Amino acid sequence: MTTSIYIINPAGDFPTYFGGEAMAASGAPGAVMMADLASATVAALAPQDFNIELCEEQVEPVNFDHPADWIAITGKVSQRLRMTAIADEFRRRGKRVIIGGPYASLSPARLRDHCDVLVSGETEEIAADLFSDLRAGKPKDSYVGDKPSLAASPLPRWDLYRNDRAILGAVQTSRGCPFECEFCDVIQYLGRKQRHKPIENVIAEIDALWNAGYRTAFLADDNFTAYRAHCKELLAAMAHWRRDRPMEFVTQISIDATRDEELLDMCVAAGLTQVFVGIETPNVESLRETGKRQNLKISLVDEIQKLVDHGMSVMGGMIVGFDHDGPGVFAQQYDFAMATPIPIFSLGALMASEATPLFDRITREGRLITGGVETQAVPWSSNIQCQTMSMEELHDGMQNLCNAIYAPAAFGERILHMIQTFGRNRKGPAPQPFDPKSLREVEQQAMQVGMDVRKMGEQEGRMWNRVWGAAVRKPETITIVARIMFQYAQARHMFDKGNYWEPQLASPPVAPSRAA
Repeated sequence: MTTSIYIINPAGDFPTYFGGEAMAASGAPGAVMMADLASATVAALAPQDFNIELCEEQVEPVNFDHPADWIAITGKVSQRLRMTAIADEFRRRGKRVIIGGPYASLSPARLRDHCDVLVSGETEEIAADLFSDLRAGKPKDSYVGDKPSLAASPLPRWDLYRNDRAILGAVQTSRGCPFECEFCDVIQYLGRKQRHKPIENVIAEIDALWNAGYRTAFLADDNFTAYRAHCKELLAAMAHWRRDRPMEFVTQISIDATRDEELLDMCVAAGLTQVFVGIETPNVESLRETGKRQNLKISLVDEIQKLVDHGMSVMGGMIVGFDHDGPGVFAQQYDFAMATPIPIFSLGALMASEATPLFDRITREGRLITGGVETQAVPWSSNIQCQTMSMEELHDGMQNLCNAIYAPAAFGERILHMIQTFGRNRKGPAPQPFDPKSLREVEQQAMQVGMDVRKMGEQEGRMWNRVWGAAVRKPETITIVARIMFQYAQARHMFDKGNYWEPQLASPPVAPSRAA
């Protein structure tokens, strides 16, 4: 008898900066910003005689009457409430539930009572035993994966996924990060020693995404450029592959990549047009505190500009609430942001996530606030009792900073800075001009969401006209600007959902020492 599994990627508990909830809010069908790599990979690990169905809840509702033998749920901390709600409902109906993924790996105790089978760690090396036991109907209570060679990771089953409702495809070329940021859980989950997928496997996955219709993909690495020699080999292979297939890529890098001019040129030649950089803070003492050594002894503003000059737009991570952050940090972060060509910042309060060194330290110090939020930036609170300001000061400062950074005039100034300087030091030809005929339906709808920013208000309309006019005069930026405008709409949707958007707070924060 064939064994069947219904694999679910739940909707997020709350919109995030890089989610796609703004799509459904606009009246379009539901969509996600990035295709879910986890569920498609687990589906590929299943034996051929298994019957697998995938559900992306943000695209389609969960079928609680699904006849599958097993219900499998994956997810991150930002999905934890929805994960447990779905699991509990299926179990109430008599179904057997498996839970795995990043949150199950980092916080297994929080999910143990919500499932029959708990899978933690990476799945490749334990998949054979897991699926064999499921076929026999006698699985163990838990399975713990280690850190396998990525040569064992299969080509994801994109044929089972709703590719038509994902804006970006997803490829993972490595796991792990060599850095030691105190607040980051990547090392605990995936290790400090970065493991790399064979280059031919990466190219095969990119090719599969192209054939599935994607024209932009997220390279889902925590630090794509960490090992430069290997990265350059991969970039060369990507550039060769895309000679007649103009696919673009988005990824995450650390700022130390800017030290290698050849690496930056190769990134651009391989189609990288947008990168996320963990800026965190311009406060040097806070960087030292958290172990973010790669951001020290450089001008963050200058290094970010170098990326844009080469032809890569930058998204920035920004955190407040470090032990060395006083009430003046909000003005410091605002001034820093406005000196950069970074339009989109994912701004959040410092969170002590389980399994991180920060969590252990804050627990030892008796400053862990329990029973509240776990997810950074959602909803802009913290589980750490600040040393330098009250929680009210942190909350009010965060809200003021969010509104000020995303005020139409301030956002417009930064994106115009990006457009004006984008690619001015690029080596090689500029990207092909924007062709609207090449867009898939989901991309057309996302672009319309970005266009509709001009309808949010008079200030937004003026900002949009200036920005779009600048992009039209520099056609190689149109695709990137359209994506950034969608991200702006997503951020505003998130603020609206959290009752966080207060235009009267849009004036720049003022440090206490400068206050009248």
